[in-house]
Amino acid sequence: MRADGSPAVICIRLAVGLVFLSEGIQKFLYPDKLGPGRFDKIGIPAATFFADLDGVVEIACGALVVVGLLTRLAAVPLLIDISLAIVLTKSRELRPGGFQGVQGFWGMAHDARTDFAMLLGLIFLLWAGPGRWSLDARLTNNAHAVRNTASNP
Repeated sequence: MRADGSPAVICIRLAVGLVFLSEGIQKFLYPDKLGPGRFDKIGIPAATFFADLDGVVEIACGALVVVGLLTRLAAVPLLIDISLAIVLTKSRELRPGGFQGVQGFWGMAHDARTDFAMLLGLIFLLWAGPGRWSLDARLTNNAHAVRNTASNP
């Protein structure tokens, strides 16, 4: 739960959390393009179930990351989410045809740039924690203050 890192971590939390929050919401706003329709198109079985589950995870965990509450815990399902997104959607772009006609690695690298940034941002948050400007830090500090008050009457 340690949350004593630099307040600048809020920049990473906002970038990562808001992207996931936005993507989760869009799965419900545009189901044919970004939700079950897209999941079905790329061959994911039970597309509606998994798209809805993915949307809920992205909304809930993205919001937790934004406010810095249970940040490290929230990062774990998002790491699974983004890893599966890379494997299921981006690795296919290495095949002939690539991404919008750009063949191989460079086409995939172009299309996956946000995915890789999210992956590294989540790894950073797991490693560094949510920073001092987070609810985790506030809760940790309050719990520490209560323990000190109780032990020093």
